[in-house]
Amino acid sequence: MALHEGDPGALGEYRIVDRLGAGGMGVVYRARSRSGREVAVKVVHAQYAADPVFRARFRHEIAAVRKVSGAFTAPVVDADPEAELPWMATQYVPGRSLADHLRTHGPLTGAQLRTLALGLVEALRDIHRTGVVHRDLKPANVLMAEDGPRVIDFGISRAAENQTLTETGHMMGTPPFMSPEQLSDARSVGPASDVFSLGSLVVFAATGRGPFDTDSPYLTAYRVMSEEPALDAVSQPLREVVSRCLAKEPGARPGLDELSRAFTTALPDVAPGEMPTVPHRRPDPQPTLPPEAVSAHPVEAPRVAPRPPTTGNRRLRVLVAVAGVLAVALTAYLLGPFKGGGGTVQEGVSPSPSATRWAAHPAGWRPWRTTVYADAARGVRKSAAPDMRGYGSGPHPTCVPGGASFYCAGQNALPIRVDAATGRTLWRAAARPEKTSLDRYGAQVLGVRDGVLLVRETIGNAAGDDEAITVSALVADSGRRLWSRQVPNQWVAAALVGGLVLVPDGSGVTARSPRDGAARWRVTLPSGYNCSYDLDGDRAFVDCLDYHTPSGARRLLFALDPADGGLRRLGSAPSVVATYAGVLDGRLVFVERRSSDPNTEDNPFDRVVLIDPAGGRARTVKLSRQQDGDVGLVQGVLCFVTSNGRLTGVSPLTGKPLWSTATTLEQPGRPIPDGRRSLFVASASGRVAALDARAGTLLWESYPRAGRVNSLSGPLTDPVPYRGALLVSTPDGTLGTLDPAHPERKPVSG
Repeated sequence: MALHEGDPGALGEYRIVDRLGAGGMGVVYRARSRSGREVAVKVVHAQYAADPVFRARFRHEIAAVRKVSGAFTAPVVDADPEAELPWMATQYVPGRSLADHLRTHGPLTGAQLRTLALGLVEALRDIHRTGVVHRDLKPANVLMAEDGPRVIDFGISRAAENQTLTETGHMMGTPPFMSPEQLSDARSVGPASDVFSLGSLVVFAATGRGPFDTDSPYLTAYRVMSEEPALDAVSQPLREVVSRCLAKEPGARPGLDELSRAFTTALPDVAPGEMPTVPHRRPDPQPTLPPEAVSAHPVEAPRVAPRPPTTGNRRLRVLVAVAGVLAVALTAYLLGPFKGGGGTVQEGVSPSPSATRWAAHPAGWRPWRTTVYADAARGVRKSAAPDMRGYGSGPHPTCVPGGASFYCAGQNALPIRVDAATGRTLWRAAARPEKTSLDRYGAQVLGVRDGVLLVRETIGNAAGDDEAITVSALVADSGRRLWSRQVPNQWVAAALVGGLVLVPDGSGVTARSPRDGAARWRVTLPSGYNCSYDLDGDRAFVDCLDYHTPSGARRLLFALDPADGGLRRLGSAPSVVATYAGVLDGRLVFVERRSSDPNTEDNPFDRVVLIDPAGGRARTVKLSRQQDGDVGLVQGVLCFVTSNGRLTGVSPLTGKPLWSTATTLEQPGRPIPDGRRSLFVASASGRVAALDARAGTLLWESYPRAGRVNSLSGPLTDPVPYRGALLVSTPDGTLGTLDPAHPERKPVSG
């Protein structure tokens, strides 16, 4: 990562080479000594350097690390705790953190898990033999080097005989990996506390979730102190070993020598030729100081079986105790830089896209922020924003990518072309007729094809009780209008399908050339139905609904041949209340609600319908748990998104939940795939959450982007992944891009 303005050029005899990362307490740099030795230098932020208690704690950390030396720790090389900005240099370990490794590659198995577990036992043995207790063993504090793990960050460690630096009201640890005694009386912890944390960490590494995970640190603390761990996903004999590590009483946990023997027996040996750790490539360098973004509690995953019951009185007593111990401490924990996933994201190394889950963005690209009303370089240069005080107010812009640009339009917002790299508005098209008031104008972009932007436009009459609809073609480079066709049937959608634009006519649709509007073919659609299109690459399906037939609501599905307009009705169709989710192995996937009556209230999803377009046969799969919210099919997983920000992944083939993840987003929209292995959801404020589509792991959450948020903002538009960036539009007309690899990067004005 490039150095920032104001970063030091050198510390002591170490020349700063680049910035590895930053956390709430300091910055970590990669540096080089005069002899060429590389080190990781941790520098305390100025506001903490002025705090005598914090400076004393930093001195303590240096002393603790200097005591410890071993194959699985990063030894201290040099330090100056008395400098104006105290710093400490440790051995540079070129490896990703375990947290980052799990986000990218998923849970560990076989030799990788064995190497991790035994390496951590050895590291704790080296730490404990010096009389030090680590007290913050977690995935962010373990680096995955090529020759085994390294335990880092002794910032809250302590000597077993020294309790003076533990402060009342401060969370000294990370709740999902803390021991019961650490939660109830942090001054009393001993080496057995690290064994408990090790057990939690091994479970997390083996399954992708911790044994006490919830979406609330208070409930996590309660479960750590009073409930049995959730170990259903851990196979025997490893389950028995970690279960003993997670005993509530410190004396019931195994010692490190016994634990080493137990892990050796429980985990398979390294097979001949098998790599003992991460794949043999040069890993992305990681900071020795783990950012607090990774320190937040892990995402909750579904438990296979319910936990054993506890009595109400005992639960109440423990909850009261937990509340008393954690009321102040958890406030500090939650208001730290990560803010529950909502505000600050790790600032780290900028790895090559081939080594990460994210695609590369073009040279010269940078995050930007603008609005659909920004001044344009050509065409209609200025456009005033409308009054946005009513229901559903705001332009709600839709955007599509094309070449090196985004094309956007919305309610009361003229079509614009925005430079995808800089956010500059290159042109704004005029309405036709040109004297049309924006209060009566609305537009939806359909797509870009053959250098032509296709737009569906509406112009309301002066009385406000009718509107004229047209499909218009504009030159993508300049915004010049090419042709337009009036749409007499507002109940049939317009769309780009197979290189042609489908323009509704009186009784069906006409396929037209984007360049000149010439008709290529025409097809008649069922009379009285609302028809839209379910698209799968170059395949198209016409989805028609009628809520007012004599026999009740009805739905018809057709396969449409984009080459000649051939229309073939499928033998099966779901009810009118079913939601189209996507295509799985060539089959259309719909999610049905409990009742097929569209007037039914409290009507959750309860089954999946998979329809084979070739024969029209349908297969129904019952959901093991009813689901609510928006739904989409991403990487073969049905993802349900509820208004409280929770996402649930379900197998469309079995109906069983795969994962459940809580986010802090408010009323997010439907899930959008990134084209690789992640998904995005966005809220009306422009906040975005990114998750691993298969595992459900929460990767990050971004900060808000909207200029203002109306509580009655209406439906949301989808974020648009394109060329390694993500375009986010909000109901108020704000447009902005972010870098999924580094969502913390601040945008510039477009």
